[in-house]
Amino acid sequence: MKSIRNYVYLAALTVSALSFTPSLASAQEAAGSFTLTRGVHWQNTIVPAGKYRFSIAANGPLELLTLRKMNGDAASFMLFVEDHDASRPGDAARLLLVSRSREEFVSAMQLPDFGLTLHFAVPAETREMAKSVATTILSDAR
Repeated sequence: MKSIRNYVYLAALTVSALSFTPSLASAQEAAGSFTLTRGVHWQNTIVPAGKYRFSIAANGPLELLTLRKMNGDAASFMLFVEDHDASRPGDAARLLLVSRSREEFVSAMQLPDFGLTLHFAVPAETREMAKSVATTILSDAR
């Protein structure tokens, strides 16, 4: 009789402990706002300049970034996060951009307040693109 009571007590303790620990999904939810001073490519989408509100939610194994434009023409975007990792405490909250064929692409979004750095798909740099960048750099050096 005592072993059954111990088993029930252990089961109740385990269930209550699991219900109080935050789930991975809730730990990954974040929201905030930012302003784009010019339009950028964000994966397969062109996001125009403006003030945006963002939210990040885990949807099963995928994370989804939602952008909603807060000024001007109404617009919203839903983007899958390619990968994420932990941000360092000294990181600044910012968007990291890379240049491809004179276009700017968002490659990462650093969110140190939430301990996250989100990574996004960027087109690969081709040899032709590398030549045009090198030519531009050389012409600027004159």
